[in-house]
Amino acid sequence: MRVIGIDPGLRHMGWGVIDVDGGRLSHVANGICHSQGVDLAQRLLSLHGQLEQILASHRPSHAAVEQTFVNSNGTATLKLGQARAIAMLVPAQAGLTVAEYAPNTVKKVVVGVGHAQKQQVEHMVRLQLPGVQIAGADAADALAIALCHAHHAQFAGRLDAALARAAGAGIGGQA
Repeated sequence: MRVIGIDPGLRHMGWGVIDVDGGRLSHVANGICHSQGVDLAQRLLSLHGQLEQILASHRPSHAAVEQTFVNSNGTATLKLGQARAIAMLVPAQAGLTVAEYAPNTVKKVVVGVGHAQKQQVEHMVRLQLPGVQIAGADAADALAIALCHAHHAQFAGRLDAALARAAGAGIGGQA
């Protein structure tokens, strides 16, 4: 399984790609898309084009995006939501199902604490992906999102297999 994690942002959109082979995780690539343009539409189009190129280049089979953190500034939240729409749209256009994770869920899975600091998240990403060269804080967050999805997908796969075995064995003495 190849997972792309995306940390949405209007100015800087982090992305990170990992491979998952059983319990083995390996880094593929990471980076930051920097929006370009004088108005919102051009900046969104710029992010869309960059993200399309990344998906075409790395061909992930799964995508995960961080959910929007809502704050008191409605305008900033709305603009972040538009960037998040690009982060969800591009993988969907590539035929991928897009999983969404709350920031606290990502931190809890990767660090073990739901209110971890950015430095703690980056440190744990480096521990789980030895030798990784991280392009910046946004890329570290995106790799953490990919790791979160990998852990959730592995658990879901084990749960599905256990349920299938249980159904085949006839739980409750029924066959």
